[in-house]
Amino acid sequence: MEREANGTADIIDGKAVAAGVIERVKGARNQLEAETGVRPGLAVVLVGEDPASRVYVRNKSLKAEECGFHSEQHSLSVETSETDLLALIQRLNADPAVHGILVQLPLPKHIDEKKVLLSVSPEKDVDGFHPINVGRLSAGARDEALMPCTPAGSIILMKHALGPNLSGLDAVVIGRSNIVGKPVVQLLLQENCTVTVAHRWTRDLPAICRRADILVAAVGQAQMVKGDWVKPGSCVIDVGINRIAAPEKGEGKTRIVGDVDFDGAVKVAGAITPVPGGVGPMTIALLMANTVTAAARLLGRPELAPIIV
Repeated sequence: MEREANGTADIIDGKAVAAGVIERVKGARNQLEAETGVRPGLAVVLVGEDPASRVYVRNKSLKAEECGFHSEQHSLSVETSETDLLALIQRLNADPAVHGILVQLPLPKHIDEKKVLLSVSPEKDVDGFHPINVGRLSAGARDEALMPCTPAGSIILMKHALGPNLSGLDAVVIGRSNIVGKPVVQLLLQENCTVTVAHRWTRDLPAICRRADILVAAVGQAQMVKGDWVKPGSCVIDVGINRIAAPEKGEGKTRIVGDVDFDGAVKVAGAITPVPGGVGPMTIALLMANTVTAAARLLGRPELAPIIV
């Protein structure tokens, strides 16, 4: 990647890119409904009263309505038993009006999260967390998988900054979670990148990062990646969402930052995602894309699904 830093990186506007994805989703939804008479349906399940989860669920439901989907929100009390939750998911699996099912995490401690995620039909698993979808992605069969939303959105942002061909670029992914790190690695490999996975046991992490044309930070540690870790002219994708103290805003106030020290990295990188406003909007946009993709496949019209990566 022959690109020099110019003193200030291009800021990758996740909101604008996500809006473009949503427009493609609406077009696919219109065509699917015109040909089949069926609207894509998304069911979101929330257990408990966690404030952040309630905001996330509301935002997802509102975006589904904006896309013209059949939208259901199932809000259950924190005392809901695992048996009752599994019974609800089985009803949604069997409901022909529902093409995508999302169970908001985290779940209360008395519910086995793994068992719940396994109970969602792989064909309706719009989060892309089911082992069958994970296996399809790992095997290179992403046209058959429902891909995890944040990783897929991250790839789209990279292509927005660097162009559609990522072949041959050196990518470093900091973080190896099942939700972001590992699936981002799989997608980067399928884009013909040379990929290094870094984690807390990695030796001389700054030196590893400095060779990356694409640097993905998904470790969950506020502002861990410093500006002098960044290769000049590289593309930095910051997946982190962390709250830190913001005394300048008042006593007890906080602000949201990423895993990258933005003020330092923006002076070195060629392109960088802000936090907030970078990867976050893409996650919900890709959830909508997965829903219309799932609907198209279940209705026998896979060619109508929007191409999201």
